[in-house]
Amino acid sequence: MKDSKFSFEKLAVWQESRTLVSDIYQLVRKFTNEEKYALGDQVRRAIVSVPSNIAEGTGRGSLKEQIHFVEIAYGSLMETYCQLQVASDLGFIQETDIATVKPKIFSISNMLIGLRASLRKRLNL
Repeated sequence: MKDSKFSFEKLAVWQESRTLVSDIYQLVRKFTNEEKYALGDQVRRAIVSVPSNIAEGTGRGSLKEQIHFVEIAYGSLMETYCQLQVASDLGFIQETDIATVKPKIFSISNMLIGLRASLRKRLNL
């Protein structure tokens, strides 16, 4: 049982998004105490939603549902990036902080687009 994995655990996009969660949590620690529980909570919820929706989608029976959850994951990733930009605008983090995670965000967004395309192809869309 030690080597058994759920199907989502084998997906590079899930693995990468999981590491991004840790990176984003580190950034949120830089927020002021007041914002850790306002904007910070929203950022954390959005980023945790990415690997969670990838995982949930793999458990769905239909390809349409799987695509839907990949799309939700993509939306949550974009929401996270937007919120980081807002946090920078408000002075809670620096643009250089965003620059450290942007390549991962970009990579994961491309992987999600690819996964969606693959699922759509299997569905003949």
